[in-house]
Amino acid sequence: MDFATTLQILDSALRLTTPLLLACLAGLYSERAGIFDIGLEGKMLMAAFCAGAVAAMTGSAWLGLGAAIFGSILLAVLHGLASITFRGNQLISGVAINFLAAGLTVMLAQSWFGMGGNTPSLSRAGRFPELHLPFAGAMREIPVIGPFYAEVLSGHTALAYIALALVPITWWLLFRTRYGLRLRAVGENPEAVDTTGVSVTRLRYSAVIICGILCGIAGAQLATGISAGFHKDMTAGRGFIALAALIFAKWHPWRALGATFLFGLFQAIANRYPEVPVGDLFTIPSVAMDALPYVLTVVILAGFIGRAIPPRAGGEPYVKER
Repeated sequence: MDFATTLQILDSALRLTTPLLLACLAGLYSERAGIFDIGLEGKMLMAAFCAGAVAAMTGSAWLGLGAAIFGSILLAVLHGLASITFRGNQLISGVAINFLAAGLTVMLAQSWFGMGGNTPSLSRAGRFPELHLPFAGAMREIPVIGPFYAEVLSGHTALAYIALALVPITWWLLFRTRYGLRLRAVGENPEAVDTTGVSVTRLRYSAVIICGILCGIAGAQLATGISAGFHKDMTAGRGFIALAALIFAKWHPWRALGATFLFGLFQAIANRYPEVPVGDLFTIPSVAMDALPYVLTVVILAGFIGRAIPPRAGGEPYVKER
């Protein structure tokens, strides 16, 4: 593999990492507050549909982003109502959201556009353009560093840079602010938080809504950044990979960046090499390469992360004592 090919794979990996990273950070906020959310997949899928549909109808990627966030927040609030207000089973609520989004997006897409559950292909104005970082062209001639800066770090959408910026912002918010301290505490010991006069319900709803916002951005990146519109089941399990990355990262934002980039790299390699010859004996088929990110996800979770301890109060509804 030459240097140019390596840069292309890294560039593709960073592009594919963006929705995974956003979804992983979304789950991080929710689960740190004690609300397990396996409905990341459904919220991303609904957001991707809303982004693709609105961008196709209006020709504006930014309006598509707003619609994606709105659609994702609706499902996030629904999950909050089931899990926080009515104290239902959080896992069942997440599964229901995934099923709801899978069916509703196809039904609405077919009803509105009549294209088999897809939206029309987006025009250039309906997609987020690639942004080039300062001095990318001038630095291209510098050995190693220049091509890496110009071809890997530069040339991504605004949503990709927002995702990267959210990593240090999330770290600062969770570990350096009063809100972050309370959010982490409510995921570990909500009774102690309640005794200080802080509303456990309000904190958990805020985390769920932040989760919805980030899933909305992730879905918009899929439909208007990576692709040129929405198509049926386009998330393709990314929400579950984001959950796996969250466990791999042990609920820490900087580790989440590394974990999601690792999974994005697996997917980029699979896309680059759909079939891999093994000497003169046989060729690894494209189906096996497509399954590579998912297989490695299971392998890593099974044997390489050690003991991952989730927030102690995660998954348990809080009942205030009178």
